[in-house]
Amino acid sequence: MRICTQRLRWLEAKGGGCLAEGLRRFESKEQPSRAELIKALRASTQAFRRFWREVGDGVRPLKGQKKGIAVSVAYFVAHESHHRGSILLTLKQCGHGIDKNTVHDIWDWHRR
Repeated sequence: MRICTQRLRWLEAKGGGCLAEGLRRFESKEQPSRAELIKALRASTQAFRRFWREVGDGVRPLKGQKKGIAVSVAYFVAHESHHRGSILLTLKQCGHGIDKNTVHDIWDWHRR
């Protein structure tokens, strides 16, 4: 949920809001199903693909990012990685550790 919320906020702030239209906004106490989360993540992924494509093509300005597209993409990837790490740590601390294959799938993009 946190990643979906952060993506939505980022698109609203940097993308002029129009790319965030139609994306699912989760409430803080809401408990969406796995299917709802997957659907929301896929939709926000598509919105971000469009955003970065439009920025790269010069169709959309990159608001508030003075260091350019490469630094902005790197920041975005690092920020999402931070959230994935936080999720894994929280699950482990709550006694819901994830098997090593799943952890490797999350971090090793070449295995997919």
